[in-house]
Amino acid sequence: MIKLDIDHIRKAITSSAPITFSAKAVTQETLIKLEKVLETFLHELGQENIKDQLAYCMREMAENAKKANIKRVYFQDKDLSITKPADYRNGMVSFREDISTNIEKYLDKLDQMGLYTKVSYLASSSFVTITVKNNVILTDSEKERIRVRLERARSFNSMEDAFLNVIDDTEGAGLGIVILVLMLKKIGLTEKSFSITTEGNETIAKITIPRSDIILENIDTVVQKIVKEIKALPQFPEHIITLQTLIRDPKASFTDISRLVSMDPSITADLLKLVNSAQYMLSKKINNIEEALKLVGLRGLSNLLFSSGSQKIIKEKYGDMKELWDHSYRTAIYAFELSRIYNVKSITDDVYVSSLLHDLGKVIIEFLHPELLKNIQQFSMEKGLQAKVFENFSIGLHHAEIGGKIAEQWNFPEHLVTSIKYHHEPHLARPEDAKLVEIVYLANSLCNTEEGVISFEQMNPQILKEYSLSTIPQMDKMRHRLKAVYERTLTR
Repeated sequence: MIKLDIDHIRKAITSSAPITFSAKAVTQETLIKLEKVLETFLHELGQENIKDQLAYCMREMAENAKKANIKRVYFQDKDLSITKPADYRNGMVSFREDISTNIEKYLDKLDQMGLYTKVSYLASSSFVTITVKNNVILTDSEKERIRVRLERARSFNSMEDAFLNVIDDTEGAGLGIVILVLMLKKIGLTEKSFSITTEGNETIAKITIPRSDIILENIDTVVQKIVKEIKALPQFPEHIITLQTLIRDPKASFTDISRLVSMDPSITADLLKLVNSAQYMLSKKINNIEEALKLVGLRGLSNLLFSSGSQKIIKEKYGDMKELWDHSYRTAIYAFELSRIYNVKSITDDVYVSSLLHDLGKVIIEFLHPELLKNIQQFSMEKGLQAKVFENFSIGLHHAEIGGKIAEQWNFPEHLVTSIKYHHEPHLARPEDAKLVEIVYLANSLCNTEEGVISFEQMNPQILKEYSLSTIPQMDKMRHRLKAVYERTLTR
């Protein structure tokens, strides 16, 4: 059992003793628990600033150990010798597909064959080490593949280079180890900090970190490029700014505002589209602007102007970006419906626009690095980690932070900036915006599980519990309900 025992961790650090966990099968749940222990371990050492980097390295080593063990089970099951080159080539032709479709079968056989993976964390006065052991010996061909992958890592100057270069698909292409080495570089280390050796009947992967050498790499160059692009964005059109000013004027009448709205065909169309959407569930179609305004309200109109203005600027500068807006629209519908299901009336006016604009930051990344975001997302899905981790390390900011900077550039209200900036990290939001950001997070996460971007295990367990979605059946039931509402909006 993997338990988060802080006293045990503190005693181990004090006595320079390893904290070790052993598992027959390294599942996603196991990795999440190991990551929690690592986070606490590093916190006690005052090194929590390198948690994300080392958590990835631990995961990569543990997954590789599990894969090596499963290979032995698989080759034995196929009556092939893993040490014979011809048998190895034949076995690897179908290995990945067979394992992905019959994983439980092979995980059960790991136990039968007595194969294990052990993960250890150790802190001495001079070093921090993460060690992963598995009880099979590397073959010569496996050693050669590791050597080639480490050589490949030397050819990249940054993680951005690694993600942007085309890498073949053989056995996952070894990009995992390449990223591991580049992660170590991010904290001021070299590939020499990573080693794979054989002792007795065990293969041992180890990261050794001199405690005095942990220095986070300067990543300002790419960040400055992004900030420069944000500052170059056009400001909102003058007529939208005028309307926003009028909305804030306590002396302005509905008639004044309606007249100004009617002078802009685009805003008029957006307003009538919004009020006649499934969001308002009206029995008859509304065509009168003043009537529509009374239903939407001044705050609703203000939010509409933020979304309309943002989409107009982005379309004119960067193009259509249909896939991004399709996802954002689905998220907005889900979020609005969630706010009604959970009766969170305080956020009803803001949750739709907050969700619609939550991925603003992806616009800049896609413009500056057309292939980068896609490659990061694909790699993240394969590794079972959130893309924002790798965005942080390859770009210097993740898309939510970039979106927050865009919102600030356009003088969005604070609650809207917060919801965009923290839609992946709701616990960091201001207390007064907590519910809003939680609902945006939940809606986005549910959409992402439908799209295969993340799994149930990657969602925030505290938020799932708070909204009674702690099990996969509960989540699936909610997704089906939200999907039905979304599909109804497409037919209106």
